[in-house]
Amino acid sequence: MWDFATDPEFQTELDWIDAFVREEVEPLDYVFETPYDLSDKAMVAATKPLMQRVKDRGLWACHLGPDLGGQGFGQLKLALMNELLGRSHFAPRVFGCQAPDSGNGEILAHYGTDEQKAKWLQPLLNGEIVSCFSMTEPQGGADPTQFRTTAIKDGDEWVINGYKWFSSNARYATFMIVQVVTDPNVSAYHGQSMFVVPANTPGVKILRNVAVGEPDAQGSHAHIHYDNVRVPADHLLGGPGQGFAIAQTRLGGGRIHHAMRTVAQVRKAFDMMCERALSRTTKGELLGAKQMTQEKVADSWVQIEMFRLLVLRTAWKIDKEKDYMKVRKDIAAVKVAMPDVYHDVVRRAMQLHGSMGVSNDLPFAGMMLGAMSLGLADGPSEVHKITIARQVLREYKAGDEIFPSGHIPTLRDRALVKLAEFIDHDMAEV
Repeated sequence: MWDFATDPEFQTELDWIDAFVREEVEPLDYVFETPYDLSDKAMVAATKPLMQRVKDRGLWACHLGPDLGGQGFGQLKLALMNELLGRSHFAPRVFGCQAPDSGNGEILAHYGTDEQKAKWLQPLLNGEIVSCFSMTEPQGGADPTQFRTTAIKDGDEWVINGYKWFSSNARYATFMIVQVVTDPNVSAYHGQSMFVVPANTPGVKILRNVAVGEPDAQGSHAHIHYDNVRVPADHLLGGPGQGFAIAQTRLGGGRIHHAMRTVAQVRKAFDMMCERALSRTTKGELLGAKQMTQEKVADSWVQIEMFRLLVLRTAWKIDKEKDYMKVRKDIAAVKVAMPDVYHDVVRRAMQLHGSMGVSNDLPFAGMMLGAMSLGLADGPSEVHKITIARQVLREYKAGDEIFPSGHIPTLRDRALVKLAEFIDHDMAEV
C-alpha cells in the first residue's frame, strides 16, 4: 500500500520533535563546538536533560528495536524524524541516533555477541560513550579492493596493521569498529572482517585529525596508524570474511538518514532564500518581484520536493522489502541526487544574500562544502551512478532484430497486419 499521509498519532510526535528541536536543541549549535566531546562538562550538562526528555517521550534511539531500548521504527518513520533532526548538529545525539554511533550500534546489535553488546553497545545506547567507524584508507578511499590494513591471527589474538583515513569521530571515541583484510587470497568482498578495537589499545595512533572546511578547527576525522594492534579473538564481529556484508548493512540505512537530514539543511537554506526575497529591495522593487529571483525560488522548490519524495519512497521500499540489497538502486539514486540538490539550492540562496552570503555570518559557505562532502561520503557519487546503471540495465534485454524496437516503419507494418480487418485495402497501400 502506498499513502502520502502520515498517521495522526505519529504526526503528533513529529510536531513535538519539530518544536523541541527548534526551541531547545538548535541553540546548542551556536554555543558548543561538537556534541561528541564528552569531556566538555558544560555541553554534557546542557544536553543531558534534553536527552532525558526524549527518552521520557519514547523517542530515544528509534532506529533500534524495543529489546535495545528503541522503538524499532521502520525507515519511513525514521526518515520523517531525520527531516526534522537534520536542522541541528546536536539533535541526532539528543535523540540517540547520531552518526557514526547509530550505524555502529546497528552492527553491534545484529552481529555482536552478548559480551560485546554488554561492553560496548549498551553504554553507546545510554549516551555514555561515543564511537568511531574506521573503514576508508589513504590510497583507495572507500574502495574495498584497495584496502591494505590487515589482521593476522596469532594464537588467541588478532594483530592489526595498516593505516585508515577519515575515520569518523576517532578523536572522541571509546572504541573503533575497523574493517580489515583477513584473507588476501579471496576477493575483497569475502576476504575482509570487522573488529571492535578499544581506542586505548596499544598501537592505535591518531596521526592527525582533519576538519572539513574549517582551517582553525581541530577536526574529528582521523588519520590512524594501527601499529601491531593486538585484540582478543572475541573482538571479531560476526565471522571471518563478513566485513563487507556488515558494512553494506550499516551503510544502506545510513544513506537514507543522511538524505533526510540533508532535506532539513536544504529547507533551512530555502527558507532563508524566501525570507530574503521578501525583505530586500533593489532597483525599486523587492527581489521576490524579479523574474530571475522567482526562477531561483521555483527551481529550488521543485528540486527539494522531487528529492524528498525519492527519499521517502526509498525508505518505504526498504520497509516493504526488508532487504537493503533489493532497494540498492533506489538507495544509490538518493545518494547521487543528494549533493546536487543541496549544492544547487544553497548556491541560489547564497547568491540572493550577496556579500553576506559568502561570509561566515551566514551558514551557506559551510553548507556548500557540506554538499561537496556528501558527494564523497559513504562512497563517491560516481560509484553509485555505476550501481544505478547496472541495476537498471539488468531490467532490459538486447534487441534481436536489425532495427531498434522503436523503428517506426517496422512498427507500422506490424500494426497494419494486426488491424488489417479494420483498414481499407487502398489505405493500407498508402
